[in-house]
Amino acid sequence: MIEMSDVWKEYPNKTMALSGVSIKVNKGEFLYIVGPSGAGKSTFIKLMYREERPTKGHIFVNGFNIDRLKERKVPYLRRNIGVIFQDFKLLPRMSTYENVAFALEVINTPARHVKRRVHDALEWVGLLDKAKMFPNQLSGGEQQRIAIARAIVNNPAVIIADEPTGNLDPETSWGIMKVFQRINERGTTIVMATHNKDIVNTIRRRVVAIEHGRIVRDENKGLYGYDD
Repeated sequence: MIEMSDVWKEYPNKTMALSGVSIKVNKGEFLYIVGPSGAGKSTFIKLMYREERPTKGHIFVNGFNIDRLKERKVPYLRRNIGVIFQDFKLLPRMSTYENVAFALEVINTPARHVKRRVHDALEWVGLLDKAKMFPNQLSGGEQQRIAIARAIVNNPAVIIADEPTGNLDPETSWGIMKVFQRINERGTTIVMATHNKDIVNTIRRRVVAIEHGRIVRDENKGLYGYDD
C-alpha cells in the first residue's frame, strides 16, 4: 500500500527534513505520525501525495512510484488519495455541496455520478442537511467534516490527514475522530499526523514517532510519548 525505502529530503536552503526513512504501511492500517514541531512530520506526509519529491530513496503509494512519477501522472495518483488539512482549505464562495462536488469535477467524473456520490459523502459525515450552506455559515467542526467528505467522495484507498483536529475544540475533535474510525473500518488506510496526545492515547493505533527527520519509534497500539 505505502512503502518508503531509505528516503531523504533536503530542501534548497540545506535543511535536511528526512534522513534515511524506511517504513511500510499495509492496506487498512490506521497510522499516527507524532513528534516534536519541526521533526519532519509534514514533509513525511507531503511526500506521500507528491506535494514534495524525495532527494533520495524510493516511495510507493498504491502502486505508484512517487520518486519517478511524471508530472502528467500526478493527478492519477491523487485520485486514489484523499488529503485533509488542519485549515480545511474549503472554497469560500462554494456551498457545502459544491465544495465536495468540485473534487469529482476536477477529475472529469460524469455528471450523472456526481450527485449520488456527493449525497453519499455528505450523509456519511452527517452534513446532508447543510448541503446548501457556505463555509462561513458553519462551525469549525462542520467545515472539517466537509473537508473529510471531499476527501472520501472518490472512495480513495488512502486518507492522509495533516493535523486534522489542530484547530478544533476537544469535543469537536472527538466527533471528527469517530468519522475517521468509521472510514478506517470500511477498509481505507489512514495516515494522520497529529499533536493530540489524548486522541492517540485513547484511540490506540500504530504510532510512528519522527525526531530530527528519523523514525525513532514504531509501535502497534502505541502511546503519544510526548508532553506537548
